[in-house]
Amino acid sequence: MISSKIKKLRHKFIKFNIDGYVVPKNDMYFNEYSSPDRLEFISNFNGSAGLAIILRDRNYLFVDGRYTIQAKSQSGKNFKIVEIHKKLPWKVLKHKIKIGYNPYCFTSLSLRRYFKNYFVLVPIYSDLIIKNEQRKTNKKFYFLEDNISGENFKSKISKVLKFLRKDKSDCLFVTAPENVAWLLNLRGEDNPHSPIPNCRLILKKNGKIYLFANKSKIRDLFSNNNLKKIKVIDENNTHIFLKELNSKKIILDRLSCCLAYENIIKNEINISDKSDPIYNLKSIKNNIEIKNFIKSHILDAVAVIKFLYWIKNLRKNISELDAEKKLNYFRKKNKNYLFPSFNTIAASGPNGAIIHYRANKKTNRLIKKNDIFLFDSGGQYKYGTTDITRTISLGKQSKKIKNIFSNILKGHISVASANLDKLKSAHSLDILARKFLKKDGLDYPHGTGHGVGYFLNVHEGPIAISRGYKIMLRPGHVISNEPGFYKKGKFGIRLENMIYVKKSQNKMYFKNLTMVPFDKELINFKLLTKKEKDYLMNYNLEIYSNVKKYLTYEEKFWLLSQF
Repeated sequence: MISSKIKKLRHKFIKFNIDGYVVPKNDMYFNEYSSPDRLEFISNFNGSAGLAIILRDRNYLFVDGRYTIQAKSQSGKNFKIVEIHKKLPWKVLKHKIKIGYNPYCFTSLSLRRYFKNYFVLVPIYSDLIIKNEQRKTNKKFYFLEDNISGENFKSKISKVLKFLRKDKSDCLFVTAPENVAWLLNLRGEDNPHSPIPNCRLILKKNGKIYLFANKSKIRDLFSNNNLKKIKVIDENNTHIFLKELNSKKIILDRLSCCLAYENIIKNEINISDKSDPIYNLKSIKNNIEIKNFIKSHILDAVAVIKFLYWIKNLRKNISELDAEKKLNYFRKKNKNYLFPSFNTIAASGPNGAIIHYRANKKTNRLIKKNDIFLFDSGGQYKYGTTDITRTISLGKQSKKIKNIFSNILKGHISVASANLDKLKSAHSLDILARKFLKKDGLDYPHGTGHGVGYFLNVHEGPIAISRGYKIMLRPGHVISNEPGFYKKGKFGIRLENMIYVKKSQNKMYFKNLTMVPFDKELINFKLLTKKEKDYLMNYNLEIYSNVKKYLTYEEKFWLLSQF
């Protein structure tokens, strides 16, 4: 099937006089979870990040360390798998060849990173992979009320306008849909795992807004007098509007502004060297957002704890897909739950070593006695976004595995209890998380944490806990804490909580949002210090006080036994 698709694509090389074609993961809106998935269509790889290059005589699939095993399993027959953090395309491919690309799916930054100036890049405006790019949905856009968003859109716009005036720019081109969603308190159902409406906008320094969207999805939405400064333009006419835009200086989002639009703009308008200010504004959650985050995580914790009780005590002869279905069943029992915030990872035994594993009919495995079971999942709630990973034992485990688990837990606790006032950057937290594993010569091939959106994307920049990240954390930042370890063909362990930065009495510290215990059966308590044991006890008591009223007697009794 894949080989025939590749063959059809190669037939088009003659028409466009190219030697190869590059296929990104993202869609034209640069969404993480695109639908349809162009990369999966051509390569069978369904991870959340990657890049394929189809040449006349060979094919390459570039992925990061999270996906190496998965990519080899799904696409290894048709593609040479390359770890992109070790070798970028310009280091692998023969220079000076002609590479075709869709200018609506790449930014100038991404093309420069992948290819530098070593290739002849040929823009092809007709899509060679999937003709109908956008996900088919007629669901209307909608607004979040002020008591849900915590800040009305006028206040948000005024903050951005201050930035514009300081930069002496005439307008801001917001091309990241999640940033438009935040600015206008707008949501939609255009994406599989995020309540994000596919749209773009231009904000002028006089406060006038031009929103580029599917008009059928926002009919009558902007009829209110308070919204009279927002003019809706059909998304298919975006390029026409840009050609006629009368401005001297513009800020555009270089992370999500496609090359097709940037080329139109740069021919007529001076582009500011500043980035879209919404990224930083959006990353700091207000008090209402934090309050709703807390509520959502309590609801999510109830579902996960009920699932843990079930799989530990009641399950018989179940598969990974059975477990995934059951977890979603417990979430669905809450009326505030909407849908998963990403594809659930339900991985038993050796599948746990595939960092972003996704069970399907082909790979689905029966969960066996004495297996280690890793599940990473989350939900979109009214209102909040959750993300949790737990690794549990379904039988006896070796001292070696318990020691690895305990050292991961020690790293997790080190991050959660870090003195943020003395922190130089988020990179310091990444070092703390890996410290105890590295003493035994172990490590993990992914970052320690990612930012999380408020009823938006489960992965949100610009904050992260990772190598090289020098961004300072601030009160209101919401981030994950997820160290791990993966033994190929054997098992995987990852422990993930969502946390947020709180300031009180002039001190900054992390507070846990996730309210789910760690598996007591996998902890070697001899490796924990008194301080770490006290942390666990206080965490467990906090969990119990928050969720007890939602649990049955049996579930409460079991939960207490985990302390």
